[in-house]
Amino acid sequence: MQEGGIARRMFLKLIATTAVCFSSIEQAWSYFVSSLGVRTVEKDSFRFDPDSGTIKYSDRAKKEPYKLIIDGLVDNPISLSYQQVRQISVTEQLSDFHCVEGWSVKDIKWRGFRFHEVLKMVTPHSNARFVTFHSLGETRSKPYGQGHYIESFPLESLLDPKNQIILAVDMNGKALPHDHGAPLRVISPFDLAYKSIKYVYRIEFDSKQREGWWTLANPIYTVHAPVPSERLRTKR
Repeated sequence: MQEGGIARRMFLKLIATTAVCFSSIEQAWSYFVSSLGVRTVEKDSFRFDPDSGTIKYSDRAKKEPYKLIIDGLVDNPISLSYQQVRQISVTEQLSDFHCVEGWSVKDIKWRGFRFHEVLKMVTPHSNARFVTFHSLGETRSKPYGQGHYIESFPLESLLDPKNQIILAVDMNGKALPHDHGAPLRVISPFDLAYKSIKYVYRIEFDSKQREGWWTLANPIYTVHAPVPSERLRTKR
């Protein structure tokens, strides 16, 4: 038998085996997404437990409760527990995910809330035209002294419905796993994935846009990161 025939038989056998292992296409796809290689710049120094809403750092004896801080140029800064974050008005969407390395994953199901829900809780100052998101944990390197991951967006972009930006707490029907950004992650589906910051613990209103960690470390990537049109399945 020719090599092409053998390869085809092996491929079909693999598909059949996969079908036996999963009771539905949805389960199989969920497994595939969760098994994807993950790119992260953070040190592997913490884990989040969604059941208790706590963070455990490897260099600390005790767990500490997760708090989402919303501050900066606002009249009434607040902090929310993980349980309170999950109680924010919920939305769901299917989004494609586009890595800066050139690969994409279609139709990931995210569950979370839109940024306009944040504005129901705080009152930004008139000069608060940008928002910087901050990540838990330290990064392995510190470009220009930036020791944790940050990303910045115009407030107008976060509020624009056509951008479909969501602050996600769930992925494919389950709480975000660690590798995909638990407890909270920004998903900006029409931007390259370095804008979809993981491990969010602080939302800071600002008067100017800051260069994100990825841009500081890799200056060829700008603060504006639209996915090339040829990689999009639909036009906005």
